[in-house]
Amino acid sequence: MLSRLVKQLAEKENATKKLKAENQMLWVQKMNNIRNRTIEVVDNELIYM
Repeated sequence: MLSRLVKQLAEKENATKKLKAENQMLWVQKMNNIRNRTIEVVDNELIYM
């Protein structure tokens, strides 16, 4: 579930391999943000419901 959400959000927010090649710091920032948000969503779905 987590990896699927990360992949979907990365595509939606243009955190692509092209961005990674052009601007690594921006790509890392986006991916960290996406990963943190998806972890929170999964935790809320599985633990708190």
